[in-house]
Amino acid sequence: MTVDPRSEAFAYDPYFALVIDVYYQGDFPGPDVRRSAFGDPGDFETASNLSKDRFFLDEVPIRIEYKNLKVIDASVSCPLENLAVLKNAGTYPFYRILHHRVLFDKSGWIVAARQKLEDFPQAAWLGLFDNFCSKMEHYLSDLGAACVSEDGYFLLISQSGFMRYAAASVFMANKRFEPSHREIASQLTQLVYAPEDFLGCWRLLLEKNHALAGTKRFDIARTAAKTVLSMREKLCLEV
Repeated sequence: MTVDPRSEAFAYDPYFALVIDVYYQGDFPGPDVRRSAFGDPGDFETASNLSKDRFFLDEVPIRIEYKNLKVIDASVSCPLENLAVLKNAGTYPFYRILHHRVLFDKSGWIVAARQKLEDFPQAAWLGLFDNFCSKMEHYLSDLGAACVSEDGYFLLISQSGFMRYAAASVFMANKRFEPSHREIASQLTQLVYAPEDFLGCWRLLLEKNHALAGTKRFDIARTAAKTVLSMREKLCLEV
């Protein structure tokens, strides 16, 4: 069981919640059992797949995610065999294992998993980089089409996807797992290997004070993508 460190520094933050990850194996109690375990929680709700509970205790928002240890361990222990899963799910679950504070680890699995993640295979970093770059290029193509057609909705979705996977690729090039979406922008600027050309394009695409013409937006995104792809050489030399 782990807790997000941001949950331990309460502030008047609209995002604030006590976020807990519970890694389990074997039988999993149903929502009624889980609800009763918390006494009288307010606004208790469960995700359709029963993997998340959300509720209030003494007006504090609680978010609990239940993670099947066997499923998680397969990706932690054999990342190269699970690239197809990881390229869609991303590496944020690994980030949570590695950086969230341990509350309870009876079996010692979390400690062992952290050691495996600290020794993450070089080939897996490269494999994930290539997979994320492929998705980045897919969204870049969509972004170009959206800019030409002036389809506002498609433009929004395409740019969001492009920036998500461009950032994920940069994190892989730095051999760092992706943080939460809320921390992507701030942590990008702290990476050792984050070319200024990429960061400059990133800031322009996020700029709110002026609207970029369609072709200009696409040109900036294309420049960012070229910079990201150029980072592959460094990873190849280390594999």
